Amino acid sequence: MPNTTILFGLLLILLGIGGFVGTGSTAPTALIPAAFGLVLLITGIMARNPARRKMAMHIAVVVGLLGFLGTIPGLMKLGTLISGGEVARPAAVISQSIMALLTAFFTILCVRSFIRARASRA
Repeated sequence: MPNTTILFGLLLILLGIGGFVGTGSTAPTALIPAAFGLVLLITGIMARNPARRKMAMHIAVVVGLLGFLGTIPGLMKLGTLISGGEVARPAAVISQSIMALLTAFFTILCVRSFIRARASRA
């Protein structure tokens, strides 16, 4: 799971940098996914140490869940954008939606991993 965490961290960093550059480097809020990605990257690296794995992965799943919960409003506007409606900041809606999908999938993977780890100990 540490390598998966690192992968998702890198994907979020790329999303943040891409969103920032893609919007003309004027909206620093476009870097929010990169901040979440940096935390995931750090926790993934920490989780490579077996002594720190449990703590690091629990931090990572909380970050993933918070990332998902924070992007729900953007995800809700995606339907409007896809159907041709107008939204205030289309690039933000797309970025938030991608982040929502990435963090939701990451959180699900973490929970499944936690369940498997607990079952293997029993």
